[in-house]
Amino acid sequence: MNKVYPSAAEALEGVVRDGQLLAVGGFGLCGIPEALIAALRDSGKKNLTVISNNAGVDGFGLGQLLETRQIKKMISSYVGENKEFERQYLAGELELEFTPQGTLAEKLRAGGAGIPAFFTKTGVGTLVAEGKEIREFDGAAYVMERALLPEVSLVKAHKADRSGNLVFHRTARNFNPAVAMAGKLTVVEVEEIVATGSIDPDDVHLPGIYVHRIVLNATPEKRIEKRTLRETNAQAGA
Repeated sequence: MNKVYPSAAEALEGVVRDGQLLAVGGFGLCGIPEALIAALRDSGKKNLTVISNNAGVDGFGLGQLLETRQIKKMISSYVGENKEFERQYLAGELELEFTPQGTLAEKLRAGGAGIPAFFTKTGVGTLVAEGKEIREFDGAAYVMERALLPEVSLVKAHKADRSGNLVFHRTARNFNPAVAMAGKLTVVEVEEIVATGSIDPDDVHLPGIYVHRIVLNATPEKRIEKRTLRETNAQAGA
């Protein structure tokens, strides 16, 4: 089966709509589906609820969708590095469901595994646990967390074959496999597409059964979120 689409816009056509629950892979700016996010922005879809570890930075990644006011709610574990996010949230213009990072990863993993809910110690006794079931196991309190089941997942991988088997590149793997597995329909952006069967089965990080559409972005920007350089001897002596 050939799952390859000629462009990010065409890969999202007929898939995204107003008011949708989406999940987007990545951690900071590492492993984000740049072309798919831009295509989602250009689609004009609005009132979106977006599950993502964070919301990009001002003007890049999911920050683009904040600037165009297409996101009404974020389900995230980290919201720093984005002044527009901060402004909208403090002004009451953006909803936020703050979720501990490990819990967010597990909520996505549970969704992909068909597990409706799980119990965790994380968040017990805090605002995170308000309104949720608390149960005791072996003398300790646990809070019940529901799985996340996004209608559409946008994912970044390094390589795919035409059947959707994926290979991720080092730390860019991050949330992407869990996001891909959780989505009812998963669209993947990759830097290289190869023939089905050319990836050694032992090298496949995520099987194609979780992937519905693929788009090639051979030259992503891969912007660096923060760059810290060591002082040279000349600078140190200045």
